[in-house]
Amino acid sequence: MSGHSKWSSIKHKKAATDAKRGQLFTKLAREITIAARGNPDPSTNAALRLAVARAKDSNVPNTNIERAIQRAAGGGDADRLEEVVYEGFGPGGTAVIVEVVTDNRNRTVAELRLAFSRSGGNLAENGAVAWQFELRGLITVDASEADTDAVQLAAIEAGALDVDVSSDGAVVEVITEPGALEGVRQALADGGLTVEKAEISRLPQNTVRLDEKAAIAALKLLERLDELDDVSRVYSNAEFPDEVLEAASA
Repeated sequence: MSGHSKWSSIKHKKAATDAKRGQLFTKLAREITIAARGNPDPSTNAALRLAVARAKDSNVPNTNIERAIQRAAGGGDADRLEEVVYEGFGPGGTAVIVEVVTDNRNRTVAELRLAFSRSGGNLAENGAVAWQFELRGLITVDASEADTDAVQLAAIEAGALDVDVSSDGAVVEVITEPGALEGVRQALADGGLTVEKAEISRLPQNTVRLDEKAAIAALKLLERLDELDDVSRVYSNAEFPDEVLEAASA
């Protein structure tokens, strides 16, 4: 698994705390509200179906999910929410993409600019780094009690583009075309595998290996960005040394 994927796993574990979980639930609810605008029926709205699945993967209660969908139908402040993508450079020349859901772009830009500057990075113009990433479906499978070879074969047969296994064999990442994400996810689940999460992700085509000092600074940047209320997802092409990630997960 790539260094950035390992960071994502660390972030997921840290989100187990009550404060982090509450913030995550709010972010996922916003994504559902935006996806539900115009069509609140998950059976005919693929974007909403994916947003709901992502929320359920993070154990968001059904009542929260239903409330987020109803909020879209009710209009009001939900109409002011918009999705915006920002790009920037982090420590060590790394590329960073930040997806946000906001009702105030000026506030969001100010917060992003401060987070980047504190970590020795900077916001950039649209298109500055986006070309370094590919839009892909990303499915994370818990393979701790499964045969990784069987998981890989099942994923390929279901239509996966690529499969990546963690060094300990406990986690398998399945990469798909964006449009094939839902079908591959369902096929793996129907095959008895434990799908931890499935989402549309921006995967770096190449990574930048960082030394310890730059890696620590880059991790701080990603954490600062992820802690902002308006930020829904953060992507980077940073490749972190194992010892830095181990320290971050402690």
